Amino acid sequence: MTLKPLDELLTTDLDAICGGLKEEFSMLAGKRLLITGGAGFLGYYLVQSALHWNDHFAGAAKIRLTVVDNYFRGVPGWLKPLSGRKHDLALVQHDIVKPLPAEFGDFESIIHAAGIASPIIYRRHPIETMDANIDGLRHLLEYAKRRKQEGRPFDGFLFFSSSEIYGDPTPDRIPTSEDYRGNVSCTGPRACYDESKRYGETLCVNFARVHGLPIKSARPFNNFGPGLKISDGRVIPDFARSVIAHQDIVMLSDGSPTRTFCYITDAVTGYYKILVRGGSGEAYNIGVEKPEISMLELARLMTSLAKELFGYKGKVVHQQSADQQYLVDNPNRRCPVIEKARSHLGYAPAVPLEEGLRRSLIWYHYHPQAENL
Repeated sequence: MTLKPLDELLTTDLDAICGGLKEEFSMLAGKRLLITGGAGFLGYYLVQSALHWNDHFAGAAKIRLTVVDNYFRGVPGWLKPLSGRKHDLALVQHDIVKPLPAEFGDFESIIHAAGIASPIIYRRHPIETMDANIDGLRHLLEYAKRRKQEGRPFDGFLFFSSSEIYGDPTPDRIPTSEDYRGNVSCTGPRACYDESKRYGETLCVNFARVHGLPIKSARPFNNFGPGLKISDGRVIPDFARSVIAHQDIVMLSDGSPTRTFCYITDAVTGYYKILVRGGSGEAYNIGVEKPEISMLELARLMTSLAKELFGYKGKVVHQQSADQQYLVDNPNRRCPVIEKARSHLGYAPAVPLEEGLRRSLIWYHYHPQAENL
């Protein structure tokens, strides 16, 4: 079949995000928004959707966006062409774990998305992972505190936590709501990520309580889609890499663990809603409740879609990982309750899993390689 052009795919996604955020983007218009980690997966649509709004939906008042990143994993190709925008975008190279520059800028809202989320990468760089989630966060929270002390307006702060803060929930707490306290190892191979996200939330809650700041946390549940590098190491890009190379999909487990997967347009819409509408000191699950699908079912579904899109002829094969800790502390099930986000924020994910996977495979067709560290 004829593949949808990449520009058409991206425009469809960005229109959907902007359509779901008419009120929220209008409330950000004319103000200054900082996004840390804007060169990463979540930044891909967090950044482009705000600029798309400026270009196609906004009036005279634009969202004035600053992106800060240390480019730890390189400067992505999509970000380079945007560097020519001067009226509504500034790109700043800075490692957020270091103290903020004296002339850091003046921002009414902050999205802290800087961090290492790939299990392969954060296990290779555990201390750097913790630094971004703790030290980097602390610098930004202190910035927000100073703004309030100086009497300058500050509208919202969003910290990207993770569904991994729940660890491996007990069966009676799946699907998992925000009031579950977690079943997490503090010493295992994933602890650098899980526990630093948990402590990051503790920082946010206490800065909100003590200093009266509008700080909120998002707990993403298995987001996927354009912007997630094919070399990332998470399951969907791993399967996509095999598909695009016309190789068999290699399953490094028995395929029984289950997840729900949230397409990136739905996720980004939810994140902006938290920033603008979320309660101070509150955390929100962002994901989908159904379908909860096993890794084997996911592999088979991607095989079927790849056959339709590319004439793929591979199959699913089982192997054992050479990494003895590959499955250590990896939750057997992951599924959210999203009623809090629905009722408090108007969050309403709409993209079916199969359609999201189809769009993702098309995007990976146009991005078959990516650098990794």
